[in-house]
Amino acid sequence: MKDSFRIAFADDHPVLLKGMASIFASEQNLEVVADGASADAALEIVETHRPDVLITDLSMPGDVFAMISRVSRTFPDVHVIVLTAFSSADSVLKALDAGATGFVLKGGRVEEIIEAVETVMRGELYITKQFASQVLGGLRDKEARSRLSNAIRLSVREKQIIGHLMQARTNREIATHLSISEKTVKYYMSGLMTKLNAKNRLEVVFAAQKSGGLDG
Repeated sequence: MKDSFRIAFADDHPVLLKGMASIFASEQNLEVVADGASADAALEIVETHRPDVLITDLSMPGDVFAMISRVSRTFPDVHVIVLTAFSSADSVLKALDAGATGFVLKGGRVEEIIEAVETVMRGELYITKQFASQVLGGLRDKEARSRLSNAIRLSVREKQIIGHLMQARTNREIATHLSISEKTVKYYMSGLMTKLNAKNRLEVVFAAQKSGGLDG
């Protein structure tokens, strides 16, 4: 993982933009390269500056979900974190489907935003922990998710890892709790995604529940 990250912000509240820029300026490994106040501005920023992370609000002028989708398809190395006051599972699921890899509610700790940046830069998904159960519920109810008719056999270790995923723990936290290396956790995660035909950590949990793999 890189030692320093280039950050861009997109939000139509100038006070918030100024505050975030000031906070991130105090972090040695984080550099704010640009900010904008609309979906079009966010896309232009990504095209021009190629930040490592784009932190964007959902409620600003333009089609933010379309912007996230285009960024994720055209610039796959740019990670998108949604920072918003919206707290509906539908908003999270729509953002994730568009390609976002982080979701943080406004009003929380500043440290959480920094944690989200570090998490997505490790290739992991970050969702505000107190909101994770609602997102899992939304995934469970979403008809478009693939349904597995036969139970899939999971090892004891795989079930343990899924249990930690249900608590929204990062790979590093899982490694600590299970007394294994983070590399080993990533190995199991890769295997679970393949076995369960899942694209991300949330789908691993959902697919395991639907398949009956956690039973017994």
